[in-house]
Amino acid sequence: ENEKDHPEVAPSQFELNYKYADVINAADQIQLYKLMARQVAENMDCTACFLPKPLTDINGSGMHTNISISKKEKNIFYNKSNPKTISKEGLDFTERILGNANEICLVLNSSVNSYRRLDPNYEAPNKIKYSHSDRTSMVRLPIGNEHSTRIEVRSVAPDTNPYLLIYTLLRTGLEGEKEKKDSKKRVRTKTLPSNIYDAIRVFKSSDFTTELLGEEAKERYLELKETAANRSPKELGKTIKKSEVLYHHEITNQYLWNKF
Repeated sequence: ENEKDHPEVAPSQFELNYKYADVINAADQIQLYKLMARQVAENMDCTACFLPKPLTDINGSGMHTNISISKKEKNIFYNKSNPKTISKEGLDFTERILGNANEICLVLNSSVNSYRRLDPNYEAPNKIKYSHSDRTSMVRLPIGNEHSTRIEVRSVAPDTNPYLLIYTLLRTGLEGEKEKKDSKKRVRTKTLPSNIYDAIRVFKSSDFTTELLGEEAKERYLELKETAANRSPKELGKTIKKSEVLYHHEITNQYLWNKF
């Protein structure tokens, strides 16, 4: 169910929002939205593009992912004693995601092109922190009521696999290790990888991602991402490379989508 949609900052860029749903239905709706957008665009002699950064020098496109968890039909992220803040359960969930942000970045940003979007010059959420309003934060904590309190993971690219994405965020938020902090050291804000090669390296060396996906699935996923990465120049530069588009899975799947 569509809640609202409106034009965004970049030319011909639109934000689409649908009503919350359980995990599988939410992922299904993402795929259905893309399919419908492509069909409507084609009927209008246009193209619906889900590349994270189809054009340089303007804001890219993201897929902000909102999550809340209910227990006995109660939103456990809601803080009844102080509605302007999230509950301890919600904060713990958020900190586990942030503590493993670099390791799971390849799932949230799975294409070469998606790392162009993580450019801090264009309001990109590349900083590994949470905030109520800072657009550069990876996670936003919106102020809400008993039903709408949630966390918003803003660093997700629109071309990621929604099923793998939601699974990864839930497992990480529930089971991941929180970053150990040393009160004697100055806190420095870390940032997400700026290119797919760094994301692959961290993902590959992570024991957590092996536990998350299993060794066989992880190796297969890495193989696909390394193949895509090796088809593009290591330095992204200031122009969108043909290989970023030609070998992008959103493009190679276009033929199949058009069969529906």
